[in-house]
Amino acid sequence: MLLNCDLGESFGAWTMGMDEHVMPFIDQANIACGFHAGDPVTMHKTVRLALEHGVALGAHPSYPDLQGFGRRSMTLHPEEITALVSYQVGALSHIAASEGGELSYVKPHGALYNDMMRSAAILDAVLNAISRSPHPLALMAMATADNRNLRAACERHNVELLLEAFADRAYDCQGFIVPRSTPGAVHKDDTVIIAQARNLASGSPIQTIDGQPLRLEADTLCVHGDNADSVAAVRAIRDALKELH
Repeated sequence: MLLNCDLGESFGAWTMGMDEHVMPFIDQANIACGFHAGDPVTMHKTVRLALEHGVALGAHPSYPDLQGFGRRSMTLHPEEITALVSYQVGALSHIAASEGGELSYVKPHGALYNDMMRSAAILDAVLNAISRSPHPLALMAMATADNRNLRAACERHNVELLLEAFADRAYDCQGFIVPRSTPGAVHKDDTVIIAQARNLASGSPIQTIDGQPLRLEADTLCVHGDNADSVAAVRAIRDALKELH
C-alpha cells in the first residue's frame, strides 16, 4: 500500500502544511497547481523536495476557487473542465521537467474530485485532459464499493487507474467518503486512523459511519500532514504498514 499526501498548498507569504516533515514518509506527492492553493514558486519548491526524497510527482488540479480552497462545486461545461485540468497539469509538468522530474499521475482536488466520482460527464472531461498528455499519466480516484464504472471510463480513455482510500475519513455504505459537514466525517483519534489504515492495507473491512462493514480495493492511502499531530500519525501509519510486511 502506497501513501500519498496533498502538498504544496502554501500561497505567497501564507504557509500551509508541514511538507518538509511529511515528505520522507510518503510515496506520492499530490501537488497543488495554483487554482485552489499553491503558486509557481511553491510548485517548484515542492517538486524539488519530492525529488530529493524519491517521491512520485502528481498533479492536484481543482476548480478555480482560491477563496473556497477548491471545496465548492462549480457549474462548468465539460470542455471548460478539460481545459482547466490540462492547463494546471501542463504547468506542473513543465515545472517538474525543469527540475529534472516527470509527473506520473493526476489526482483532482476537493469538489472537482467529488463531482468527478458522481458525474460521468465530469469524469470524462477530466480523463480527456489526462489522455491528451504528451506522456502517460494515471488517474488517482476514490475507491468505492463498486469501481466498475470508474474502471470502464479509464479503459475507454486508455488511462491507468490508481484507486485511493482515506485513513482519516468516514465512509458511507456505498464506499463514498462522508461530507465534511457531517458530524464524525473526519477521524481525529490516531488509534482509529491507524486501525483504518491497517485494515485498508490488509484488505480487511472497515466500518462505515453507520456501523456496517465495508471492504475497499485500494492501491494508495491518502494521509495528511498539515500539523504536527498529523505528521506523527503519518509516521505511525508508515510504521504500521511496515509491520504488515
